[in-house]
Amino acid sequence: MIQLALRMYHVPEDIQVMLDDYFSGFQIRFSSNSYTTDLINLEIGIAMGCTISPILFVMAMEVILKAAEDSAGPDNLGGGCYMPPLKAFMDDTTIICSKENETRQMLERLDVLLAWCRMKFKSKKSRSLSIRKDKIDATMIFTVASQQIRTVSQEPVKTLRFIHERYRKRTRNSRSCYRKPASHHQMWPSG
Repeated sequence: MIQLALRMYHVPEDIQVMLDDYFSGFQIRFSSNSYTTDLINLEIGIAMGCTISPILFVMAMEVILKAAEDSAGPDNLGGGCYMPPLKAFMDDTTIICSKENETRQMLERLDVLLAWCRMKFKSKKSRSLSIRKDKIDATMIFTVASQQIRTVSQEPVKTLRFIHERYRKRTRNSRSCYRKPASHHQMWPSG
């Protein structure tokens, strides 16, 4: 998958070869006081401490998302504005579709693509939120990898609650939260 992403983003061939050599040599072994395993090749995951691994991961995820985007068209927000059906940050992905069948097709397509890349959804970490006629529809159930995705009503997302509480607090104290810094303050320490 990494090699495909590098080709799609027109990374020079000599850099591709260098990265291939670099990642093909990752090996680990486990040791205890009385035993040490043979070397084991690492084939999946992001290497801890490796500065290029997260960048390559994002590139590979972008290729996967682009391949899945054809499953649904952009959502018409009105006024000539369209929202792409997929939004992502690293491996956190949001599907935005105006039709139930498009959402299901998108989930199926992503599941197939991720399986091909030896990745998988973690349905326990996934949530769905369906809105119909400006109201939350908790009866809409989606599945991925043959497992049900819990709705936000069934199991709220802690991060969203934290953001919502911060937003409410900010709007109550808006004057103290949005003050401009005085122009005579330095933004960066001087040498």
